[in-house]
Amino acid sequence: MGSTSPSYKGHRYPVEVISHCVWLYFRFPLSFREVEELMLERGIIVSYETIRRWSVKFGQAYANGLRRRRSRPGDKWHLDEVFVKINGEQKYLWRAVDQDGTVLDILLQNRRDTAAARRFFRTVLQKTQAVPRVVVTDKLRSYGAAHREVMPSVEHRSHKGLNNRAENSHQPTRQRERAMKGFRSVGGAQRFLAAFSGISPHFRPRRHLMTAGEYRAEMTIRFAIWDQVTSVAGLPAAA
Repeated sequence: MGSTSPSYKGHRYPVEVISHCVWLYFRFPLSFREVEELMLERGIIVSYETIRRWSVKFGQAYANGLRRRRSRPGDKWHLDEVFVKINGEQKYLWRAVDQDGTVLDILLQNRRDTAAARRFFRTVLQKTQAVPRVVVTDKLRSYGAAHREVMPSVEHRSHKGLNNRAENSHQPTRQRERAMKGFRSVGGAQRFLAAFSGISPHFRPRRHLMTAGEYRAEMTIRFAIWDQVTSVAGLPAAA
């Protein structure tokens, strides 16, 4: 896979075990202890603390690998922000998705003013290395000011009813937030959500638009990509 492959040097557990634990944690609303229990049922003894370290170390690397394999984002971007409580304090989670629901980037910030909107615009542009044709936001006035400064040539549509794509994209995050009983720090939340937004959607194709056979075929492809990203695909087959 080249120089971007994750390094497992110094880890005594097989790559398959590490990648499977990380997949379980980011794909399903499970705690580290619950992943530990699922692995124990399979006869694999690994502590929840070890699973936590793997998730921190490899989660973002896996998410980055998946993003590199995605096609270019669509030309219509939906941006939205929601508040999240972190250690009792209100913060704002900014999210950008394209017209297909692909998460382009997320960013936690203290405010939802023009400076925060401007920072998020620039972050998304830098992350995607692309410029949209249209940006759709809600009625927050900060978007308009930031848009005129950062991407004035891009069409901006400001309408609450047009932004369901971005608003719906927050739902998996809310589910995890409840399962984790909230986030404890801004840094920890940003690290988790950055990896989560890259891994979880990869395993969530638009199933309602597919037949059962099409869904299984699509998931087979996505699991194969996961194996490539985590280097499992490069391992020799078991005898």
